[in-house]
Amino acid sequence: MVSPRRLAAAALAGFIGLAAPAAPAFATPAPIAEPTNPLVGDQVRDDQWYLKKLDVPDAWTYANGTGVTVAVIDSGVDSTHADLVGQVLPGLDLVDTKGDGDTDLVGHGTTVSAIIAGRGDDTTGVIGIAPKAKILPVRVLDEENRYSDAIIVAKGVRWAVDHGAKVINLSLGGNGSSATLAAAIDYAFAKDVVVVACTGNTSASSDSEVWYPAREPGVLAVAGMEKDSNALWSGSITGKETVVTAPAAGLVGARAGGEYWKVQGTSFASPMVAGTAALIRSRWPDMPAGEVINRIIRTATDLGTPGRDATFGFGMVNPTGALTAEVPAVFENPLDTSPSPGIARFGSAPAPGQAQSAPDGTVTGGPPLRAADAGQAASPAATAPPTQHRAWWLAGVLFLISAIAAALTVRRFAHTT
Repeated sequence: MVSPRRLAAAALAGFIGLAAPAAPAFATPAPIAEPTNPLVGDQVRDDQWYLKKLDVPDAWTYANGTGVTVAVIDSGVDSTHADLVGQVLPGLDLVDTKGDGDTDLVGHGTTVSAIIAGRGDDTTGVIGIAPKAKILPVRVLDEENRYSDAIIVAKGVRWAVDHGAKVINLSLGGNGSSATLAAAIDYAFAKDVVVVACTGNTSASSDSEVWYPAREPGVLAVAGMEKDSNALWSGSITGKETVVTAPAAGLVGARAGGEYWKVQGTSFASPMVAGTAALIRSRWPDMPAGEVINRIIRTATDLGTPGRDATFGFGMVNPTGALTAEVPAVFENPLDTSPSPGIARFGSAPAPGQAQSAPDGTVTGGPPLRAADAGQAASPAATAPPTQHRAWWLAGVLFLISAIAAALTVRRFAHTT
């Protein structure tokens, strides 16, 4: 269920945002993946230790992802890989206008997608957390595994929402923040979509702060765990925004071109949680996104300090627990506890119907998308200050609100005298 606050903020942002100025673009972020060592044969299945660690086979007795579309906003997806044949829907390429997201020059998005919905058989290949889910590929990363501006990620999020995604995985990010991307994520929330993002890797970051957009309130921020232990992976960024953890080290991944490789990084912990969200939405198709998130955090295996902490969040994701435990109902996203900066710091994205994604990925209608740094994102100091034109719009809105309030007061007085 979408809260009245978010709907009201969305409508207001859609009006005031029309006058918002554009901010400049900045440098590209650090790489977000660390793939090494090609693999062959039975070693692929042997190295999927995390399936047993998370008790995924037991979870499959309750749900397998059928009927759920997961958007992978990443480097594209190799739809011809044996583990992904038939799993990948027609998508969007925001890097190459001639593509539709089904090719992957980096390999990162293919690895992420197979962890979510790989269809490997009983003995070989990568089998995903939700093997019957479908992948909606949205390419935003170039040949160097980077994106030049957060606006491209925001476009991808909106497009994915408008094209049927019920879960979005964002295995990317950076150190700043982006009003444009915040508004797009709020648009996803308003459309009842679960958003999952990685907390970031220390090797690819200039500081220890949880990456954006994982920091955005309402997002399932996923940190990484070591192999076969309950210790935080040494390369994982973590912090107070961390929500849950999942395995991040000693992993095997499907590699573009039909191969496999060993990978590590919170980029590959995030899709395990996205896959869990897909399982929940598969078992209960009508369950609101807020309740899906609540199930994940309420059933996580607590680690470290009892309760939520800045290292493990609520603990390690528990797919079977999320599908079987009795969890009290909630009426909104339990992680969305503070207003988003959104457009002009008024909160949400445009209300449904105010912005639409065209087939080529451009967004029409509603407030303009504001430029921001790719991953490093536009910090508050780097965002252009309000202009007189924008202030005029704000004054006009406040005047309109005051006038309506005054009219209602007069009307009420007339009915009581």
